[in-house]
Amino acid sequence: MPTRLAELAEFVGGSLVGDGDVSIDRAAVLADAGPGAITFIDHVDKLPRLAKCQAAAAVVPAGAEKLPLPAIRVDDVAAAFTAIVRHFRPWRSQSTTGISPLAVVSPSAKIGPRVQVHAGATIGDDVELAADCVIHGGVRLMAGCRLAEQVTIFPNAVLYEDTIVGPRVIIHAGAILGAFGFGYKTVDGRHQLTSQQGYVVIEADVEIGANSTIDRGTYGPTVIGEGTKLDNQVQVGHNCRIGRHNLLCAQVGIAGSTVTEDYVVLAGQAGIKDHVRIGKGAVVGAMSGITNDVPAGARMLGLPATPEREQKLMLAHQRKLPEIRRQLKTLLAQAEQGSGRESRRLPPAPSADDNSEAA
Repeated sequence: MPTRLAELAEFVGGSLVGDGDVSIDRAAVLADAGPGAITFIDHVDKLPRLAKCQAAAAVVPAGAEKLPLPAIRVDDVAAAFTAIVRHFRPWRSQSTTGISPLAVVSPSAKIGPRVQVHAGATIGDDVELAADCVIHGGVRLMAGCRLAEQVTIFPNAVLYEDTIVGPRVIIHAGAILGAFGFGYKTVDGRHQLTSQQGYVVIEADVEIGANSTIDRGTYGPTVIGEGTKLDNQVQVGHNCRIGRHNLLCAQVGIAGSTVTEDYVVLAGQAGIKDHVRIGKGAVVGAMSGITNDVPAGARMLGLPATPEREQKLMLAHQRKLPEIRRQLKTLLAQAEQGSGRESRRLPPAPSADDNSEAA
């Protein structure tokens, strides 16, 4: 239902700027905001963008001045706009299903109070579900899995046997926890799978993105530390120990037996070699390749990765190579003329689109 801007300002605890009777019927980001919509600007440097916006109103930071449209000033733009979005697009209510008759639940499973197991889920032998867990359709919990309270698992995720999950963990659709590690030995010309007797431990408040995979340890656990967040399509190899409050972005790949300490950030598509240690607070840039240990607090970039400042200097120097070559050619010609010898000619510099080996 349409809502007056003044009511929205009161709802989020902000201060009204301009006409409070403006009718707002939806919330939208700046690029999609049209008449009747409220949008947001999260930094005063971006305020000029409002002049070209078709929105009816905006949520702006405290201190914003000379606004071209009615607005709500707030201290925390993100929190206020989130509340407004939910006002116009509330979460779809989920019916409390209890244990669906269309779920398959082993008689030996232990189910805590207020647990929801949706149709099509499979709960194996000796599985333990603590209070307030939500298991969506298509999820398979194999024998011996233990889930603490308030765990939510979205459709079609699979937890292999003996996986341990801490409280308030969120596991998104299609994630696989506890698959065999990529470990083989070659015997008589054939690759034979090595021991896969371990399991996976997910500590409290972890979130695991859609289609991410975490392999079991060889004999003991692969561990994801408290508060760590995995984006979609992240691969964590066997025996890894991921520290607390790490951020692993999309398509990160971590080979086996790697250790990351607390508050490590691995940006998108970063690749980590096996048996390395990444120190506390280190940041690895997107598409970087880590082949050695990384000290605490380091910022690494490139393939193979080097300290960020060093990598940027190398990239800057590479861009100057054509000019350096021209200067070298000139200096060689001058030196040879001065010595009375016939000038040797360098081959012509390759053009920017010449990718031949000779270039």
